[in-house]
Amino acid sequence: MRHLQRRPQSGPTRRTVRITLALLALVGATTAVLVAASGTTASKSASITVGLITKDATNPFFVKMKQGAKAEAQRKHASLKTAAGKSSSDNASQIAAIENMTTAGVKGILITVADAKAENNAIKKARKAGVLVIALDSPTTPKTVTDALFATNNFNAGVLIGKYARAATKGKRVTIAMLDEHAGSSVGALRHNGFLKGFGIKNGNRQIACVGNGQGQTAPSQTAMENCLQKAPKIDVVYTINEPSALGAWNALKKAGKSKSGLTIVSVDGGCAGVRNVRADIIDATSQQYPLKMASLGVDAVVRYAKTGKKAHGYTDTGVNLIAKKAVIGVKSKSVAYGLKNCWG
Repeated sequence: MRHLQRRPQSGPTRRTVRITLALLALVGATTAVLVAASGTTASKSASITVGLITKDATNPFFVKMKQGAKAEAQRKHASLKTAAGKSSSDNASQIAAIENMTTAGVKGILITVADAKAENNAIKKARKAGVLVIALDSPTTPKTVTDALFATNNFNAGVLIGKYARAATKGKRVTIAMLDEHAGSSVGALRHNGFLKGFGIKNGNRQIACVGNGQGQTAPSQTAMENCLQKAPKIDVVYTINEPSALGAWNALKKAGKSKSGLTIVSVDGGCAGVRNVRADIIDATSQQYPLKMASLGVDAVVRYAKTGKKAHGYTDTGVNLIAKKAVIGVKSKSVAYGLKNCWG
């Protein structure tokens, strides 16, 4: 009698099962390693803290800069620590903020210095402790005190509005009022001297009736303009450090019964409120700068330094455009529509 042979059972053999289990174990281990690595990277990025110190907390320029830095820090999974002076000339608060942030372990500090030199020693100590320090908008003197500078070319911003004012007054002899920020302001000096260069005159020229410090704010600038009008009731051209200052100057002029007819007011910033005042014929021309770009570039530089050890260095020009409602011959400018499209605040 013949016996039937058993056919091999279909399905995996013991050897196949062992191989499959081994592969599954390998895949599981690899996944765990990748997840752990991803978690480590995220944790490392989240541990990066960027410091931002502005001149004050109310000027629209610095408010927008803070917003830009916060947004970029979130995109880069970093944290942002902020501080500001009580006014644009509050050096003590800025120095304390530099020291506190250094102690707190920030990887980098972005700062709009209140004074060209007053914060220098604190900045040097921070850099010695391994903190990357980048000046935004306002340079130190010398510039090498910080690792890098991300800013508008403030001298050129002044040149643009100086050229505009000269062309708008058709080369006539005029009486000029100049409203600066405060003594020791590096950005104030750059814009002031740039305006004079563009207008074609020097400090001490007889056409300059008065120079006052308006702190870059509306109320103090109104007071400074009122004081100026007591010295020289007939003003033809007003240079202002920024647009809040320009508004203060106009408030004083209007209060004194002046009209915009035959009066040219120029400024720097390019905030939305300022550009709207160009549209309203309060400001004739303004040099628009871009604080969001300064802030985002600064945050990126600190995060890169924290991850790679590579430091930003030198000067990065963040751009400037002249915004004017009425174009003048020989001075390149952008329209109010362009200014509103690219404004901030």
